[in-house]
Amino acid sequence: MSEVTEVVEEYLEGIYRLQEKSGVARTSDIVKVLQVVPGTVTNTVERLEKEGMLRHEPYRGVRLTDKGRRIALDVIRRHRLSERLLTDFVHVDWDKVHDAACRLEHGITNDVIKKLEKALGHPKTCPHGNPIPTACGGIVEEKSEPLSTLKSKESGVVAKIEDETPEVLKYIAVLGLLPGASIEIVEKAPFDGPVTVRVGGANHALSLSMASNIWIRRKR
Repeated sequence: MSEVTEVVEEYLEGIYRLQEKSGVARTSDIVKVLQVVPGTVTNTVERLEKEGMLRHEPYRGVRLTDKGRRIALDVIRRHRLSERLLTDFVHVDWDKVHDAACRLEHGITNDVIKKLEKALGHPKTCPHGNPIPTACGGIVEEKSEPLSTLKSKESGVVAKIEDETPEVLKYIAVLGLLPGASIEIVEKAPFDGPVTVRVGGANHALSLSMASNIWIRRKR
């Protein structure tokens, strides 16, 4: 079996994220996420399938095997603990830590990660609210749903932000839609129109796609 290189880790992590979002990772989406040419994705997917890390169903997409999923979760664990280090200790802005953690995650050993997790106080989520996998490969998702599924007058608390691109995170921070913030749906326009939410005493109109990236824990 070949070494699990940084490229392999990037592929498995990207496929895991796509699979969690859509149930399957289409090769066209892998191209977009990893910003590589289609031929490179095809060749790499074929190699990873031979190594038992994923299964590729023609015209349907790619799914990780148990082996591939374990590696992906290990990478995500290192990534999200790196994000906590950067925000909690280095005080890097939350919209910049994702890209920085992408560079850190591949160089941190499991021994260092264990010590880092202890120093951080065993956090359960990254700064964006996404769960941190355990050392055993488990991951616990709290019950939440996209803001776009809520109806007018319903309320909840921001649980996590699914899209961690800097532009999205910066915009969300300006609106105050950080994990833990209380929100209420003021109005939901028909025909895929904007969703107006109230947070911190102010109203903001969000596109349906933006609302779909913000996951909410309903208030009981």
